[in-house]
Amino acid sequence: MGYAQLVIGPAGSGKSTYCSSLYRHCETMQRSIHIINCLVRQGLKTSKLPGDWFWQVGSVAYIRELINLDDVMEELGLGPNGGLMYCMEHLEDNLDDWLTEELDNYLDDDYLVFDCPGQIELFSHVPVLRNFVEHLKHKNFIVCGVYLLDSQVYVTKFISGCMASLSAMIQLELPHVNILSKMDLVTNKRDVEDFLNPEPQFLLSELDQHMAPQFAKLNKSLIELVDGFSMVSFLPLDLRKESSIQYVLAQIDNCIQYGEDTDVKIKDFDPEDDD
Repeated sequence: MGYAQLVIGPAGSGKSTYCSSLYRHCETMQRSIHIINCLVRQGLKTSKLPGDWFWQVGSVAYIRELINLDDVMEELGLGPNGGLMYCMEHLEDNLDDWLTEELDNYLDDDYLVFDCPGQIELFSHVPVLRNFVEHLKHKNFIVCGVYLLDSQVYVTKFISGCMASLSAMIQLELPHVNILSKMDLVTNKRDVEDFLNPEPQFLLSELDQHMAPQFAKLNKSLIELVDGFSMVSFLPLDLRKESSIQYVLAQIDNCIQYGEDTDVKIKDFDPEDDD
């Protein structure tokens, strides 16, 4: 039985930084994880992180080895989003070949972390990632969706993030953990406390203050939709604190029941000599 995280979220939400920090945290704990780079563009940079960091932390698979976005854009005359969709659909067509071959390199109990592109349509509108997840399940992996949203939010951006997260939950049908990232950049933590487990009335009042009056009915409908599913809450993640990374990892492990089938280690002690 293998385990996997599918790290998704808007562009710039800190997905690659999260994967890097998680890898180093687990390395310190002497716990083995493997990073799978699902970015399809050479030298792609997110946040302050170089696009080749995966080589530095021991990533063992690059989707760019299968198809490269720059080549697709040049040969087919597509833009970045259209080219990315072509690349991901090409990956979907090769799940039984390329991905199966890559997954065969791992042991039954390996832990994989997939760093996915930031285009939200991949996990909210089209079935590419859903089929990707189904293939992982078929290969006997338990998968958790990990959705990152930048903590540098204002209320309208937060509602948009909640809707995208909810769409991903419904589309992927996975155990799901939402993370409010970049908490190390928040100067006043109280500013985001209300967004971790948001109350509908608080969100509605904040949204009404930032939107024109003609959007009042739309605002109410959006808040009722989020509240009706009662699934959207966020964990804070401060990458400066090992305790914060450990807490988030523990929540994800609990979702996928990681380690529950591990044999208990029993140490034999020599009986004490009688005096």
